[in-house]
Amino acid sequence: MKALEIKNLSKTYSNNVHALKDISLSVEKGDFFALLGPNGAGKSTAIGIISSLVTKNAGQVSICGVDIDVNFPLAKSKLGVVNQEFNFSQFEKVQDTIVTQAGYYGVDHKTALEKSEKYLKQMGIWDKRNDTLRELSGGQKRRVMIIKSLIHDPDLLILDEPTAGVDIELRRGLWDFLIEINNAGTTIILTTHYLEEAENLCKNIAIIDEGKIIENTSMSKLLKQLDSQIFIIETSSTLPQNFNILGFDIKVENDNKFSVKLSKGSSISSLFDKPELAQVEVTNIANQTNRLEQLFLNLTSKS
Repeated sequence: MKALEIKNLSKTYSNNVHALKDISLSVEKGDFFALLGPNGAGKSTAIGIISSLVTKNAGQVSICGVDIDVNFPLAKSKLGVVNQEFNFSQFEKVQDTIVTQAGYYGVDHKTALEKSEKYLKQMGIWDKRNDTLRELSGGQKRRVMIIKSLIHDPDLLILDEPTAGVDIELRRGLWDFLIEINNAGTTIILTTHYLEEAENLCKNIAIIDEGKIIENTSMSKLLKQLDSQIFIIETSSTLPQNFNILGFDIKVENDNKFSVKLSKGSSISSLFDKPELAQVEVTNIANQTNRLEQLFLNLTSKS
């Protein structure tokens, strides 16, 4: 059974904008799936249809085997969605808004209190439980949104830009939390503009552009499509005058840094077999750009 199955989904808005053009997509149970695309590509429309906020023109959507047109209440009970925008009363207390959300899904009050305590502690904001939401920082509000979406134990969690506007420390903490719940069995679909986030977290990926799916594969297979990569190599010792390595495309950036361009299929380990590198001590190696970002730009510029 698929966690999400979309068949021939289309949506045209009243201003004649064709947001989705007959797209089909499936996500396996237990997957951590990236749905990426530039602004206006159709991601938010697809999420809106899945969560009943947008009416489709054609197509079929099933959540954990339940067709949303046949039994939407049951389908919705299996779904949790974290939207980009905060959708709670700013004047309500933190734990109260989570417990209220649980009630919409039939979770009894005692269980809701226990589960809200568990998640608030996991997310590091238990001490804020009696604060109003307007008193929280943006990152703390984002954590409340995630807890609200999980309080009824959904099988499928959709995260629409969950780390937008949050600091690096919180982003890393959220990554760890999401990996934990995914390992426990929750299927996750992630949309994000932080492509490093998608590359680090997701097993499979679909890219949507201008309302069409232009790529749908595993993350590892997609990254193998790169024709070349540029690595930045830093050294503790000063590079020799006219530093170069025979057979490699080298560019000296400064006295302690150079870049090397490797074609598809080449291994960076072969670089360290060269005698020229015996003259310097390497302290750091990094990709010049995120690999997924490079591919994403290549693919969306072609569509």
